[in-house]
Order: sequence, then C-alpha cells, then structure tokens
Amino acid sequence: MAHGRTGPGGPPVNGTGKPRPVRLGPRSTAALVLVGAVGVVGFGWPFLAPPASAVSAHAQDAPWLFAGLLVLLVAVVAATISESGLGPKAVAMLGVLAAAGAALRPLGAGTAGLEPMFFLMVLSGRVLGPGFGFVLGSVTMFASALLTGGVGPWMPFQMLAMGWFTMGAGLLPGAERLRGRAELVLLAAYGFLAAFAYGTVMNLAGWPFMGELASNIAFAPDAPVPTNLARFVTYCLATSLGWDLGRAVLTVVLTITLGTTVLKALRRATRRAAFESQVTFDAPGA
Repeated sequence: MAHGRTGPGGPPVNGTGKPRPVRLGPRSTAALVLVGAVGVVGFGWPFLAPPASAVSAHAQDAPWLFAGLLVLLVAVVAATISESGLGPKAVAMLGVLAAAGAALRPLGAGTAGLEPMFFLMVLSGRVLGPGFGFVLGSVTMFASALLTGGVGPWMPFQMLAMGWFTMGAGLLPGAERLRGRAELVLLAAYGFLAAFAYGTVMNLAGWPFMGELASNIAFAPDAPVPTNLARFVTYCLATSLGWDLGRAVLTVVLTITLGTTVLKALRRATRRAAFESQVTFDAPGA
C-alpha cells in the first residue's frame, strides 16, 4: 500500500490524502513571537508608556522607526518558507493567493469599507495554517500597497495587522476535522469579529498623531491611560465604526455564500502543491 509523506514539494498531506495546515517550526515561531512583541509595542505604546516618558516626547518618530519591522517581516517569510519545506509549487501558490488578494482590495476601496480581500484571507489562513497565513497576509498587503500606490509609513502596520488577521484563521480549532456548515459558521464568526479587530488595531497606527485636529478625541500625551482609552474608543466610534461594520458584514456574506467553493479549491490546490512528496510502499505481507 502506498503512503504519502511530507516532502519538499509542498504542504504536508496526511495518509488519507487530506491536506494539513503547514506546521510552525521553532525558528518560525521565534520570528513570529519577536514580530508580535515589537508589534504590540509599536501599536500599543500610547497605553504602555507613562505620560512623562521619553517615548511620548518622540511620538512623531514612531511610524518611521516602526518601518524597521519590514526587516523582521522578511525574516518571518524566510524562516517559514525554509523551515516548513515549502517547495516551488507551494511558494507559487503563495504568490498566486497574494496576487488575488491584492487584486481584490481595490474593488471596494473607498466604498463603506467593503473589502472583499478579507474573506479570501480568512479562508486561506484556515486551509494553510497560521505560519503560512501570517506570511500570506503580510505579503498580500505589501503587494496591494504597491498596486494601489499606498506605500508609506503606515504600510508596516497594515502588513502586521493583516498577518495577524490571516494567522488567526489558521489557529481556529478543528482544522483537520470540522467541515460543512459548522466550519462556515466558525469562519464567518471569526471574520466578523476579526474585521472589527483589524480596524481597531489600525486606528492605533494613526490616532496618536492627530495633533490638534480633534482635541476631544485626540491622543493626549500628558493624560492618564483611562482618559486616553476613553478618547480612543470615542475616536473609533466616530471615525471607523461604519467602515469596520461594512468590512465585517461583507466578509460574513462572502464566507457563507462562496466559502464552500473556495475552501474546496484551496484544499485541492494544496494537495496538488504537494504532489512531489515521496511515496513509500509496504513490503508484501506487511
């Protein structure tokens, strides 16, 4: 009897021919933890630094310093690709999905937050796993920024937030067993909540630099954390709630209506990306 094994050509496939999410190795995990730690500091410094700290005094430099995360993001990409044994076909699939996501983003840009790329990221992260998902989300946002001319100091924030968004789908339970309607409901619920989380995290990238544009909701370097937290919540409700709701609802609708077809296509592509994997045969009588 022939048994499929994990090979250098693509994502692992179990003995029944079903694709499994790409596993995280120690280097990939370490790189993700490092990027995550820096990201938490980069996004959350208004609530982590005391009012009298030097960080608040140099707040306007934060986006440019945060651009150094690009180097760490590249390290995550390199570690995931090299450590998980992804072959050229799997890397090509990463490129195709990133290009598809980048092409979907402009379709809803500027229209009430309707961004169809998010549902593709949820389904791709689900099938391909958290490590591959983080890489895909980051690369997709980078490609879409180049496509739309959205390159700027905010880009590393977007790459990291989208990486987290896609990685979260890969961390959902039941990746190898849960199928059908239950899986679609799980992914739709995640997409709905994560769409708001993405918008909230991205608000942190710009809110501290509003200056005097809106004094009642702008970040106040000398104010205590509860005051700034209240200002931030008000800022989110006043500026991005409608966009986040549109993104969340569209993600749910596309996941429920197209999820079954897209998941089947992704899993079929994952199996084909692994067709270079080695095959062994049991000895007669074994």
